[in-house]
Amino acid sequence: MSAAGTLAFLIPGDPSTPTGGYRYDRRIIHGLIGAGRSVKTERLDESFPRPTGAALVDAERCLSGIPDGTGVVVDGLAFGLLSESAARHQGRLRLIALVHHPLALETGLSPARVEALRRGESAALATARMVVATSGATADRLVGEYGVSRARIRVVAPGTDAAPLAVGSGASVPNLLCVAAVTPRKGHDILLHALAALTDRAWRLDCVGSLSRCPATSAAMQRLSEHLGLSGRVRFTGEVDESRLAALYHRADLFVLPTRFEGYGMVLTEALARGLPIVSTRVGPIPNLMPRDAGLLVEPNDPAALRAALAQVLDDPRRRAGLASGARSARAELRSWEAASADFMDVLDEVCDG
Repeated sequence: MSAAGTLAFLIPGDPSTPTGGYRYDRRIIHGLIGAGRSVKTERLDESFPRPTGAALVDAERCLSGIPDGTGVVVDGLAFGLLSESAARHQGRLRLIALVHHPLALETGLSPARVEALRRGESAALATARMVVATSGATADRLVGEYGVSRARIRVVAPGTDAAPLAVGSGASVPNLLCVAAVTPRKGHDILLHALAALTDRAWRLDCVGSLSRCPATSAAMQRLSEHLGLSGRVRFTGEVDESRLAALYHRADLFVLPTRFEGYGMVLTEALARGLPIVSTRVGPIPNLMPRDAGLLVEPNDPAALRAALAQVLDDPRRRAGLASGARSARAELRSWEAASADFMDVLDEVCDG
C-alpha cells in the first residue's frame, strides 16, 4: 500500500476503552499515521464479541462500503464473529486479522460457546490474507488449534512507554497493585483467597480496572473481599485516568497479576518500565515476557502457590529489592511503540503492496 492509500481499521466499541487490546490499536494507528499512512478508523458495534443481529448487519454494511483493493485491519474482538462477511469480501479486500488472543480462550464460557467461537474464528481466519498476532504464544495457538498456516502469521508485539521509576509507599505497609478489568479471566478471586491467608502481614492492595465489563464478577469480587475480611485493605478503584494510574504505579511496591490467560500482558511491561517487582502466573507469553530476576511466576488457579510467592516478597525486603533491581535492569530492553508500529507497517507493505 502506498503512503497515499487509505487503510481501514475496524474496531468494535469505543477505541478509547482503557484495556490492553484497545491501547494496542490506538498506539499502532497513531504510529502509522505519524509515519505517513492514511488510516480511517471505523467503529463497529460495541456488542462484540456477542454481536447482536443488528451489529452483524452494520459490520456487513461497513465492509461493503470499503473500496476494492483496500487494506482492512479488523480487530479480533470482532473478526472472529464475521466469518460470513469476511468470506464475501475476501476476494476484493485485503483483509488482515489482528488477534490479541483467541475468543474461545476467554474464561467462564460454556463448552458449547467455546466450540462455537473456535469454529467461527477458524472460518474467519481462513479468509484473511495475513493474521497479526501480538505474541509468539498466540501465534503458536493459532497454528496448532485454529489451522492458520505459519506463513500467514506475523507477530507484532506491543511496545511500552518509558516511565519514571516507582518510589514505592515509603511506609512499613507495602502497596500492592493489580491493573486488570475485573473479569473471570483476570483471577481476582485467586488473589483475594491468597491474600486472605496473609492477613498477619502488613499490606494493602489497589485493584485498578473496569467494574462494568463484567458486572456480575465485579459484584462477586467485592462481596468476596468483604466475606474474607479484606475490605479494609483492598480497594476496587474502577477505571482511572492516566494521571491517577501513573500515580498508583509510582507509589506501588509490588505489581500482581493473577491472570488465568493473557494474549500478551502489557501491564507487566508497564510495571517493568517502572522498576516494579512482579508476581504473576505462568501462562501464555508471560514466561518469555518477564525476566526471571524481576519477579516470581506461579501456576494459574492456585491460591496456595500465589500466597507462597506473595509471602516471599512481603516477608523479605531484600528479596523484594532484588526483584526490583532485576526489573530496573530490564527497562532498557523494553520494546518501543515506534518499533511496534514499524513492524506493523512492514505487514501492510507485504499484504497491500505485495
